[in-house]
Amino acid sequence: MDLSSINPVLLLASLIAASTPILLAAIGELVVERAGVLNLGVEGMMITGAICGFAIAVNTGSPFAGFVMAALGGAALSLLFAALTQIALANHVASGLALTLFGLGLSSLLGQGYVGIKPPPTPKLDIPLLSDIPILGPVLFSHDLMVYLALALVAAVWGMLKYTRAGLILRAVGENHDAAHALGYKVVRVRVLAIAFGGACAGLGGAYLSLVRVPQWTEGMTAGVGWIALALVVFASWKAGRVLLGAWLFGGVSVLQLNLQAAGVAVPVEYLSMSPYLVTILVLVIMSADKSRAPGSLGRIFHASQ
Repeated sequence: MDLSSINPVLLLASLIAASTPILLAAIGELVVERAGVLNLGVEGMMITGAICGFAIAVNTGSPFAGFVMAALGGAALSLLFAALTQIALANHVASGLALTLFGLGLSSLLGQGYVGIKPPPTPKLDIPLLSDIPILGPVLFSHDLMVYLALALVAAVWGMLKYTRAGLILRAVGENHDAAHALGYKVVRVRVLAIAFGGACAGLGGAYLSLVRVPQWTEGMTAGVGWIALALVVFASWKAGRVLLGAWLFGGVSVLQLNLQAAGVAVPVEYLSMSPYLVTILVLVIMSADKSRAPGSLGRIFHASQ
């Protein structure tokens, strides 16, 4: 066992990159749930975004085009969920589980011809001067564009929910959709837009996995990240800032266990591999004591005639 082989600077830099897919998916789901919709299909949207982004990036040679298509693919799948829950008034939980199963099957079908293919590399943004700063440079200023986009989305969602009229309407719809409807707000429209945004974010998170984190396509490569994103929204008490902390926690434990394996720590690999999920469960149990309340209309079916 040689713990000196673990570089703390590289560990912190890897933490930020590893947290990006789950951060993108979780911040999108937070907006969806603040609108009063419980979408359990995050895993399906992520894996769909992963294969859509991978296929387009391989065929065009452009990672940027891949990320755009991933967002569109995730949003398209989420609109299927929106049609089921907001128009057909289907149960949120059943529709979300069906969406996950559908996304996993669809991605398996679409990805059959892409196994073993390497995508074009996603360039890193080595910001002049800033990236040369000792310690802070490699940790904060030497990542790819998607890392900074994820952080910007967290800030934008936080500001939107806290300070804008759109955020106030979204929160009103999520807290009491009947009262929001009585005030003249278009509940279904607000929720469909929130669902589409959440789907696009999940698609981007999936594409980050297939194009950057593990630059290849393998069936089921999301490996439960979508479910962890759902858990992080609860961990965050439906607050954007806490979503960032939760994503960093999961990403940090994931990277640390890989480094411990490489250092030859005398712990079975299976225990190290399950550690990120165990830590997430433990944190969720601790955070369950928080009295922050979920949105009042979360998961409830809305009918305008009621």
